[in-house]
Amino acid sequence: MRISTPVEPQPAATRHRKTTGAVWTALLLVYVVWGSTYLGIRIVVETMPPFLSAGARFITAGLLLAAAVAWRYGPAALRATRAQLGSAVLVGLLLVLGGNGLVVLAETSVPSGLAALLVAAVPMWVAVLRAGTGDRPPLRTLGGVLVGLAGLVVLTSPGMSGQVRLSGVLMVVGGSLLWSLGSFSASKLSLPGNPFTGSAYQMLAGGLAGVLVGLARGEHRGLDPAAFSTASWLALGYLVVCGSLVGFTAYVWLLQAAPLSLVSTYAYVNPVVAVALGALILDEALTWPILLGGGIVVAAVVVIVSTERTK
Repeated sequence: MRISTPVEPQPAATRHRKTTGAVWTALLLVYVVWGSTYLGIRIVVETMPPFLSAGARFITAGLLLAAAVAWRYGPAALRATRAQLGSAVLVGLLLVLGGNGLVVLAETSVPSGLAALLVAAVPMWVAVLRAGTGDRPPLRTLGGVLVGLAGLVVLTSPGMSGQVRLSGVLMVVGGSLLWSLGSFSASKLSLPGNPFTGSAYQMLAGGLAGVLVGLARGEHRGLDPAAFSTASWLALGYLVVCGSLVGFTAYVWLLQAAPLSLVSTYAYVNPVVAVALGALILDEALTWPILLGGGIVVAAVVVIVSTERTK
C-alpha cells in the first residue's frame, strides 16, 4: 500500500502537458511497483513477523526519504510546526499502522491478489466519507459505490465458505477503511508544505507504532533472524527501496508532469497487476469469486475515478 499525498488541482498548463516517454516510464513504475507490493508483503510474512517487519520497512524508508529531502532541499525542508507534525503522525498511524499494518497481518492467511482487490475499494470508502461530511459526490459516483459494494460481497465469499480465513478478509477490509480515513484526513489537515517531508514523518510515525504493536503482540519472542528466508529479506528490501521510495517518488513526479486523469489510472491497474503476479509467482488460485468480484470492484473504481477526475 501507498503513502497518500493530498492532490491539489492542477493548473491548465499541467493538465494539457504532452505525455512524454518519461511520463510513461514513471507511470509504468507506479503500475508495476505498487501492484507488486502485495506480492512482496506475502513473501515477507512467510518467514518474518508481520508488524515488526512492516515497522522496520517504514522506519528505514522514512529515514532514507528524510535524508534525501535534507540533501535535495536542505535541512530546513524538514522543519514542521507542532500542528503539522501532529497531523503527519495521525495520518501515518491511520495509513501505515492501521491501513498497511492490517493488510500485512492479513496476508499471513489471505492471498495477495485477493488482498489487493479488497484494497482497491479505497476510492469507494473515500466517496462514502465525503458524503458523510456533507460533500455530496455525483450520483454516478454513488452508483459506483453501490456496484463496488456488491463486488466486495462476492470477494468476501471465500472467507464465508472457509476457503480462506474470514478474519483475514475482514482485516483487509478494515485496513482499507483506515487507509481511506487517513487519505481523507490528509486532505483536511495541515501537513508540511513539502510532500516528501510529510510522507517521511508519516512513515516514521507509522513504522515506530508498528514495531510497538509487534512487541505488544509478542512477535519478538523466540525470534530467530537466521530462520528468515533469503526470499523474505529480498522482498523486504524491495518494499523499502521500490515500494516506499521509487514508487512514491515516481507518483509525486507524475502529479506535476502528467494529466491527473492519466495518473489516476493506477487505482484500477494495481489490483490487476497484483492478481496476475500472485497467480504467476505464488500460484495463487484464480477462483470465480476473485475473478467476478474483482472485476466488479475494478469496474466500480473505474466509474468512481473517472467521474471524480472530471469535476
